[in-house]
Amino acid sequence: MKSNRSISWNRNRAVLGVLATLLVLAATGCRQDMHDQPRFEPLERSSFFEDRKAGRMQVVGTVARGELNEDAHLHTGFVGDDLATTFPFAMTREDLARGRQRFDIMCSPCHGRVGHGDGIVVQRGFRAPPSYHSERLRGVPPGHFFDVVTNGFGAMGDFSDRLSVEDRWRVAAYIRVLQLSQAATMGDLPGDVKSEFQDAMGGAR
Repeated sequence: MKSNRSISWNRNRAVLGVLATLLVLAATGCRQDMHDQPRFEPLERSSFFEDRKAGRMQVVGTVARGELNEDAHLHTGFVGDDLATTFPFAMTREDLARGRQRFDIMCSPCHGRVGHGDGIVVQRGFRAPPSYHSERLRGVPPGHFFDVVTNGFGAMGDFSDRLSVEDRWRVAAYIRVLQLSQAATMGDLPGDVKSEFQDAMGGAR
């Protein structure tokens, strides 16, 4: 014969089991999945706004996280009201190599690999861009090239959606390299390079 203590324990365990089952059923009945929370689906009609559109434009002045762009020199190519005459960060050999890669992919189809404006697109009948080696473009500050790549100019569209801010500056730096390569004098060469060049030219000075 079972003791009263055993009977009481079994009864309490049964009651607890029933209560637990009821709590689970209640939670399930009141449950609202997060994916089913009140919200508008894309292109869904809204009765709240006058134009009945659920999709709304961003509030004017909204800035996405990490895109405040406080450095005007870096992000606009201007210092004050003037085009930047300097680069916003030091250009290393790696930066120039990256600038060359981006230039060859994005720019050379029109501008040519050396910048004379004779790229493959031009050879097929499209409008030729000006040569980077013209007196006018040799005299513009690097901020000009950054601004043109960012915003476009004339027949050229902007490349801001295809080149990062830093890569636009690297392309501008590589354009300067191309200009120097076509207009450098013997005096512009470092001593060791000058000696090597002179040896190759048979001792020409």
